[in-house]
Parts: sequence; C-alpha cells; structure tokens
Amino acid sequence: MIHDMRGRVCMVTGANSGIGRVVAFQLARAQATVIMICRDQARGEEARAEAIRVSGNTRVELMLCDLSSQKQIRSLASDYLARHGQLHVLVNNAAVVPREKTLTEDGIEAQLAVNHLAPFLLTNLFLEVIKRSAPSRVVSVGSGMYRTASLDFADLQGEKRYAAMRQYSLTKLLNIHFTYELAKRLEGTGVTVNCLGPGFTATNLGRDFSPFSRLVMRVMGKRAEKGAETVTYLASSPEVETISGKYFKNRKIIKTSPATCDAAISRRLWEISAKLTGGGF
Repeated sequence: MIHDMRGRVCMVTGANSGIGRVVAFQLARAQATVIMICRDQARGEEARAEAIRVSGNTRVELMLCDLSSQKQIRSLASDYLARHGQLHVLVNNAAVVPREKTLTEDGIEAQLAVNHLAPFLLTNLFLEVIKRSAPSRVVSVGSGMYRTASLDFADLQGEKRYAAMRQYSLTKLLNIHFTYELAKRLEGTGVTVNCLGPGFTATNLGRDFSPFSRLVMRVMGKRAEKGAETVTYLASSPEVETISGKYFKNRKIIKTSPATCDAAISRRLWEISAKLTGGGF
C-alpha cells in the first residue's frame, strides 16, 4: 500500500524503465508531483504519458539528463532549482552495467560515474532544497551484490582489472558508504537517508550482456513491481519517516557487513567523491 503523497515533490532517476518506472508510476498514483529523470527523450516522453494515463495525475514532469555527464547533472540541478522551490523525496535509482570498460566524457569509468558519483553529485546539489523541504527523504537503490565487493581506493575505476559485475558490486558497496555518511551529516535536519537491496529483478540493467544472460534475468528475476516495493515504501511510508542511515530489504532493516560500517572509510570515500565531482561538498 502506498500512502497519499499529495503536496509532495518526488524525483526519480532512471524513471523510464524497470524499478524506476514502477516507482514513478506509484508515486504518481499517490498524487505526488513526480519529476522523472530520463536519458532518452522518446522513452521518457512515453513513460511520462503512461504515468499520467494510469494515475490520472497531470503533475508528472520529464527532465532529460545523461547521468554519466557531470555537466548535464549540474545543468539539471540548475534548471530544476530555477523552477521548483521544494524537493521532498529523491530516489537515486539509475544504474548501468556496461560489459566492457567505458569512460565518460569526464574521463571516469562509467559504472563509478553513473552508479555512485551521479547520486553523490545530484544529492549534494539538491541538499539545500531537500533540507528546506523537510521532512524529506533520500532513497538510494543498492544491491545485495555489495557483499561480493572489496574496496580498494587505488582501483575504484577498474584500472588494474575491469570485470563488469565486479565493478557493479563495488559501486553498490559505495552506495551504502554514501548513505551512511550522508545520514550522519544530516542528523537533526529532518532529512532521512536510506539504502536498499531490491533483490534479483528482471530489468534492462543487463541489456549489454549475452542473450543467455538476459534470458536468465527474465526467467529468474522478480518482476519490477516486486523489486520496487521497498523503494516506494522508503519513499512514502509513515513507518520510516524518522528512520535514517539504514539498509533495507523486503521493507525490513538489514544489518550490513562489517566492511560497510567503518566510518573512516565512508569519510574517505566522501572526500574522494567530492574531488572527482569538482564539488566542495
């Protein structure tokens, strides 16, 4: 069950497919103002039109942004803040898993750029409006695959060896460190920050992989509607309105591995992320 979100402004990245699409549609049904962040205009416009159709809610807006580009992220934030005075919920959902190592226009490995640095930069650019809009929430979609990752600060971009799923697992570990550090920084502000693992879900995330791998994902993965449940719960439920700095699975708090709980590592990652995004965050 999703609670009434009338009067709330919610932003969802990667909103034209998979979990992000479902979350955007559910928030629209709850009568929130929904900002759908998409990379492709045609797919974004189709998703926006469908969200309005299924929800009867016309307060659904499409904003285009390639989250691999820090210039576009900054432009998105500037455009949004020029037109909107509030942001109650930010759902960092977008992710990529290119099969081969790819560098962005900023010279950063694509998974690190989109899966970690984009949420880091976007959230920080919106932080003042999010705090002004409190009570408000930041929700980041992680993955239980973080447990297979090891964090080597000398190899954040797969410089030594790139393997797609190894790098994906690393970025999901970074999502948790970011969540924990941001939650500490926002204590007492009325802003909650949480992360979640949606479980193995059939989405377009593996679109660059072999036909067999994509078939396995479709057959074995849960439906996007199921994968989106905890995201929508964290974005809307009164049950978690004061809970912050936690990792959820199936709408329950899960204790993450000891590797995620080193505050010094989380702070160091924050400092490195700030340098990589040119921010003074």
